[in-house]
Amino acid sequence: MSIICLMNLQKLQNKTILLFGKTRSFSSDEFISQLKFHKIKLAEGFSEDVELIIDGKLMTPYEQNESESLYESQKGLEFISIDLLERELAKHIDAATLMMSLKLSADRARLKDFLTNSMISDELYLKLIKMYSWGGENFFDNDDNRDISAALIVRFYKNIERNHNVEYATLGIMHLASQSRDPLVLETIANLEPLQKTMRDATNQSNYKIISSLAKNESTPKSVLESFIKKAPIEIKKMIAVRQDCDEEMQNSLLDTKEVHEALSNNKNLAKSTIKKLMQDRAKNMARSVKPDSELFETFLSTNPLDLAQNSSLTKEMQMKILELDIEDVNLALASNEHIDRDILKSLLNESSQEICNALYQNNATPKEVLKYAYKDDKNHKTLARNSNTPSEILELLAKSEDGEILLSLARNSNTPVDILYQLQLDSRYERAVKENPNFGKHIMSENIGWQE
Repeated sequence: MSIICLMNLQKLQNKTILLFGKTRSFSSDEFISQLKFHKIKLAEGFSEDVELIIDGKLMTPYEQNESESLYESQKGLEFISIDLLERELAKHIDAATLMMSLKLSADRARLKDFLTNSMISDELYLKLIKMYSWGGENFFDNDDNRDISAALIVRFYKNIERNHNVEYATLGIMHLASQSRDPLVLETIANLEPLQKTMRDATNQSNYKIISSLAKNESTPKSVLESFIKKAPIEIKKMIAVRQDCDEEMQNSLLDTKEVHEALSNNKNLAKSTIKKLMQDRAKNMARSVKPDSELFETFLSTNPLDLAQNSSLTKEMQMKILELDIEDVNLALASNEHIDRDILKSLLNESSQEICNALYQNNATPKEVLKYAYKDDKNHKTLARNSNTPSEILELLAKSEDGEILLSLARNSNTPVDILYQLQLDSRYERAVKENPNFGKHIMSENIGWQE
């Protein structure tokens, strides 16, 4: 079998190899150290003992010629690239031995060599970067920190080949904190020294944005969130307070910080113990946000019906009970609820004021057939132009209007056909609204078209 049994390091024990050129991922000293660990001899020049030739990087013309000559010599030699050998060496690194060696020697240069070595496994990398001292400085404040930060970004950044501009920018770490779905990567980033320093002093806005990204990332592990609750600035705690996975234990910890109560009361999944503690001051928010059971629903129905009508977690039966109250402003709030039941919606259309009808025609939950019928009456056109659920053929008809308010709403509507948006963009009154329209932005990106700001 060729290539030393498909690059089996055990088969290379007590054998001699020859390297032409330089190593790529390992430093020269580390390469030799790893060979010694596996009892592989490295020759200084060719001899009859050499059984494997390694083509490294930056081979001189002389080395290139000698390698080619040996290849053609039919001496039974095997040839591989340095990448293949280094990848195999990296695969067989004894992590425990290496970490103990680095700890005892405090060899910062050697640690840096490993952290900038793309061949080592992610598992080993995440263990080693915890050992790196940033010297009280930030990610890109000195050459060593810059190289380590760049290596971190390149290793884990999604589609880095399209975004090399982020390799040497704090923005790259922020994007990484947002996009990663690996809890170990996120935990490692959160515990890096520069971010821990920002926990104590939130003046570094770039690092603060990284912490914010971690606080919002759904994959950030609970251990990190609990650490943020203890040490992070108030605004970070507020971000955690509204997370749907903020459990009762974390809620209890957040209750100790009064400034967070407002945000916490907007969490849909509050525990009953938390609701009880917030009921006196934050009932209005909780009526709008918390997923209510029958008991809690009855409480809010009697004390905060207007806020309750805006709750997205209401069942059809709950919405019916709210409708039976027959209170105009409560019905208006129910008509604006994007989770309104269709039967409740029809009841409101049949019995309500024009103001409530306007709210329904602007509601994304209103069926398309209802919106089509509503177009027949001119007084509904302004609200239909705002509704992203309005059928495109209706929006095309509305684009013929001379009403500036209708045209501005169309410029902002994410469902407005792109060809209409192009037309509206030509009018300075609607140009900015079109540029800020998310649908138009996606179209521009997909077509790789730009515009002048």
